[in-house]
Amino acid sequence: MTRKRFNIKWWPVLIGGFIATAACSKSFLELQPKGTELEDNFYKNQDQAFQGLVSVYDVMQWGTSGGYTMKMPLLSAASDDAYAGGSDASDQPSWVAYDNFTLDPFRGPQLGLWQKNFTGVYRANLLLEKIEKVDGLSANFKSRVIAEAKTLRAYFYFDLVRFFGRVPLFTGPIPTSELYSQKQAEPAAIYAQIEKDLKEARPDLPVTLPVAEYGRLTRGAATAMLGKAIIYQNNNTRMAEAAGLLNEVNTSPAYRLLPNFGDIFRADNKFNAESILEIPHSNLAAWGDWGWINGGEGNVAVQYVGAADYNGPLYSGGWGFCPITEDLVAVMKNDPRFPHTIIDGAAMKAQGAKYTARYQNTDYFVRKYAPVTAFRSNVGTAEINWPMNEIEIRLADTYLLEAEALVRGGGNAARAQYLMDTVRHRVGLTSISATLDNIYKERRLELATEGHRFFDLVRSGKAVEVLGPRGFKANKNEVLPIPQQEIDVTNKVLEQNKGYN
Repeated sequence: MTRKRFNIKWWPVLIGGFIATAACSKSFLELQPKGTELEDNFYKNQDQAFQGLVSVYDVMQWGTSGGYTMKMPLLSAASDDAYAGGSDASDQPSWVAYDNFTLDPFRGPQLGLWQKNFTGVYRANLLLEKIEKVDGLSANFKSRVIAEAKTLRAYFYFDLVRFFGRVPLFTGPIPTSELYSQKQAEPAAIYAQIEKDLKEARPDLPVTLPVAEYGRLTRGAATAMLGKAIIYQNNNTRMAEAAGLLNEVNTSPAYRLLPNFGDIFRADNKFNAESILEIPHSNLAAWGDWGWINGGEGNVAVQYVGAADYNGPLYSGGWGFCPITEDLVAVMKNDPRFPHTIIDGAAMKAQGAKYTARYQNTDYFVRKYAPVTAFRSNVGTAEINWPMNEIEIRLADTYLLEAEALVRGGGNAARAQYLMDTVRHRVGLTSISATLDNIYKERRLELATEGHRFFDLVRSGKAVEVLGPRGFKANKNEVLPIPQQEIDVTNKVLEQNKGYN
């Protein structure tokens, strides 16, 4: 196995006081880190305020804080879309623990996900405080930066509340003396803050972006996130509200379904018309530092999901993580989206390709974010410089969410049917009734391996039925354990989640 393991020591995420400075290149987040400046010497002008904003966006790209904790493949491994994989069960034990629900306060992906998202919250809060003291800012610049920072804070808290449930709620920087005395807020309070941030931000975000600003947030992204946040609270009396927000996105001229499903995920088709929230990645930084992968701009998850030691046309060798489950293969076998979602290893071998079967191998691999040779970096360390963007929210997702909200809220059934039909007709499938069960099934087929399935199972109450055979336990595995390191550093002010004591 060519992948190297590293023990990375991270500063406590809520007390770091620096901003990474960077120089812009072809798009908003294709950046070359150049150094650091102390917080007290920063935020003196508009350029530094903008760099502070970039530092908040930067955290969205991180996939290795606290270990290799890339959200999208991890969530696929936790769902019935994929297994953990890798060279063996000890390769990435945190992935295996999430795959078979043997999580405990010390074992699992929780530390990286906690650190990443609270780093994002900290940086957003710092910017929101400091920008009020920066002289010479234009009104439009200031309002837009504030809106982006609030949307980013909502983004990070949306992950935190889904992954952990009860977490500390920070809406501004706090003194170091109070840092470790912050108790957890209930999920309802976290969601209320998410909604508040997004509602305040929406009017000041642009509807569309010039090419040079691709990667920045839009009104559509904030609106889609707000609709999703309402749906995830599972209050059917609010489904009409969620449907209205999602309808605003789904009827916007800024977005459209691509005619060819396979074009959505092409690395040479970034920020296409179907993409609503997309995290940029690039190889322009020519990164080669294994000790600080988060300093680069590449997408190391691409390297993870490729077939190990692959030798053949089209793909490069990966590390064999996230082999596709037999169940997903079976339900997608006759679906037109199959070849754009799943790589059939047996078919590759029949064409003369070779690869090494690794832990939990099924001979099926992730296609949407596969390591395609044409995009392998020829600068820096190729394995950590994959330029494939991550699409967090796309139009088919919001179509199906609006349909779900309409059905759950007793809304316009014809509209729900139209949305369902539109998603299916795009790939040549005939109409089926827009029932709640059919909408959930369609979400699995349409969005497979994109990181939605686990949360869909949890919020729909189907996780025990589907994931129980893999070890999922009700009233426990809906959330991750709070990292024991965080409980210890707060002298047990933070309380462990139910079932993990």
